[in-house]
Amino acid sequence: MTGTSYMEQELSSQPQTWREAARLGTEDGPLPKHGLRVAVIGCGTSWFMAQSYAALRESAGAGVTDAFPASESFLGTDRGYDALVAITRSGTTTEVLRILEAVRGRIPTVTLLGDQDTPARELSDETVALPFADERSVVQTRFATTALALLRAHLGEDLSTAIRDAEEALAAPLAQEWVDAEQFSFLGTGWTVGLANEAALKMREAAQSWTESYPAMEYRHGPISIAAPGRVTWLFGDAPDGLAEEVTRTGARFVTHDRDPLADLVLIHRVALARARARGLDPDTPRNLTRSVMLNTTPPTPPTQLS
Repeated sequence: MTGTSYMEQELSSQPQTWREAARLGTEDGPLPKHGLRVAVIGCGTSWFMAQSYAALRESAGAGVTDAFPASESFLGTDRGYDALVAITRSGTTTEVLRILEAVRGRIPTVTLLGDQDTPARELSDETVALPFADERSVVQTRFATTALALLRAHLGEDLSTAIRDAEEALAAPLAQEWVDAEQFSFLGTGWTVGLANEAALKMREAAQSWTESYPAMEYRHGPISIAAPGRVTWLFGDAPDGLAEEVTRTGARFVTHDRDPLADLVLIHRVALARARARGLDPDTPRNLTRSVMLNTTPPTPPTQLS
């Protein structure tokens, strides 16, 4: 495959979309205030961003925050949630719409949207529009990271370093061994576990690659057995003591960087794109995937109550 794909155009614009997100995140908007008990939902990439936000919000002392895949969201009254945050690029994902409808009038909802002209807007009490981060590629890059950038800014983070690091990640050389690697394992700790999950998904979607993801400390409890020469273990954030040495002993390549972990995900976007091209794949139209998953079956009762 040659030429510029939508994925390449969109991933390259992330420093600009993060700047806009940082501005919006510091405004007085509908995102949950400090102290509220919050649930966050999404599907696929959006669920992984929800995982990162939940960990960041709790670690910042902003309140109990739980992340759920929309298809497995436990939002019964016993949970006592004060707010629900939904993340959806398309605004048409069936599982997200079901949850928004199920909690309507019971839990205040705010949805982060790429496309405002969608059913999610009508089902949400509030929305935060990110049209400048919407995408044409099926494979998400900038919408997901921009949504998380917005949420980080709302928690009071200064994103200037992350934006500079993203610009550096866009210019950094790609090691050929990353393009040729047989297998990737992505690791994270705290909020970067969600980034590790997302990095693995990007490789699978764009390049049909064998990838796995784990919390960094859990990697030692079995998964490290697949580490071997020609494979890569990539860590987002700080490495637990001794992990680099353990991976290196297996012959696998251990990769970690000092840049902001969200910016390191931008580098993974580039690696996924390069691997797709090396295999003659179109990253904009990955196999068996569409921009939004809309189910045609009769909707089951959403799992919003505890058993």
